[in-house]
Amino acid sequence: MLEKIFKLKENGTKVSTEIIAGLTTFFAMSYIIIVNPSILSESGMEWGAVFLATIIASIVGTLIMGLVANVPYAQAPGMGLNAFFVYTVCFGLGFTWQQALSMVFICGIINIVITVTKVRKFIIKAIPASLQNAIGGGIGIFVAYIGLLNVKIISFDSGVPALAILDKPEFWVFLIGIALIAVLLLLKVKGAVLIAIVAATIIGIPFGVTSMQDTTSFTEACAALPTTFLAIFKEGGIVSLFTDITKLPLVLITIFSFSISDTFDTIGTFIGTGRRSGIFSAEDEEMMTKQSGFKSKMDKALFADSTATSIGALLGTSNTTTFVESAAGIGAGGRTGLTSVIVAICFALSAFLASFVSAVPYAATAPALVAVGIMMMSSFKEINWSELDEAIPAFFAGVFMALCYSISYGIAAGFIFYCIAKICKKQIKEIHPILWVCTGLFVLNFILQAVI
Repeated sequence: MLEKIFKLKENGTKVSTEIIAGLTTFFAMSYIIIVNPSILSESGMEWGAVFLATIIASIVGTLIMGLVANVPYAQAPGMGLNAFFVYTVCFGLGFTWQQALSMVFICGIINIVITVTKVRKFIIKAIPASLQNAIGGGIGIFVAYIGLLNVKIISFDSGVPALAILDKPEFWVFLIGIALIAVLLLLKVKGAVLIAIVAATIIGIPFGVTSMQDTTSFTEACAALPTTFLAIFKEGGIVSLFTDITKLPLVLITIFSFSISDTFDTIGTFIGTGRRSGIFSAEDEEMMTKQSGFKSKMDKALFADSTATSIGALLGTSNTTTFVESAAGIGAGGRTGLTSVIVAICFALSAFLASFVSAVPYAATAPALVAVGIMMMSSFKEINWSELDEAIPAFFAGVFMALCYSISYGIAAGFIFYCIAKICKKQIKEIHPILWVCTGLFVLNFILQAVI
């Protein structure tokens, strides 16, 4: 049955590998269950409502990704975009959370349109190989950096990044975890990443790092959900965005910022994790440009991702997107949608076991992200670093993702310097028209953000 649905043998995997990969991805991203409602509740939303909306949106989006596209990616409300939602849109620009959710919903509709019209996949085809490899390696740096920042072993107390003083128990749990995962990977132990997460979680108990948190019960969350569910269609929602003509330009700019970040975060994740793993093969990408409809994996994956944001907004959460932590499961061997289904099941269980899920500390999951980041950085070897017109755009695309904590900003930097390099080399004809348009949109986005 599972073989028929997910084509395990064809994708060079098996049930046990997919289960381990699904568990690995879930634990690497499970922090979002607690963190997302903690951030969004600052805008006035009910914590319990966002908690349940986060879980339901993650389940629906991830199931669509797994059952429709048959790829091992998980969906959840994206970090960074939820902060933009609260601190920029609500606090900075003065919109209510209902209006912000409405803009997220419209962003999702835009994503669906540009996916159905195949704009997103043509963008992917327009990105040169050197930049695609840079994005792959850059996501490796970004994923590892997320792990280091999560455990706070990189300190900014002195005003500059530095190694933290190793005087906290979570640092030692992290260091034990990273040493353990390195040994297991070098010995080629199956399920190395998941084993290391579980072991570090157990080791964290005597250190006082592993502990259950108090969270809203499932019953309380269900009672709170109606406050955000379909709130965009109620008073103060989507209609209110267009009643004040003077605010219309600001509304459109904000929707544009949501959309461009969401679109390129996903594109970067797919390129960075799907190429070297073989999830998106060259033949698959060739098929997506020659055949109509949604027949290739990439087509289906992009469509699955594009529906997730609008679904999340209807439930009551910020942009739901493809999580870069999916790389952890892919690094553990996940190759099909069965990995995603396992993640979705874990999210469903977490609605009832949130206290236990929250007990897994960052110190246990951070080593997994660092290890996966190391493996993904192999994409850099495909870049001709001796040629500056290739090296400069690759550097900015790869490094800026981590420095700016944004996949889309890394891609933007890579695009801009790629165009500059080709202009200087008098090779303007090599710049794809779509790349010109995307670069222009990024520049416009930066200008508009500076203005508002």
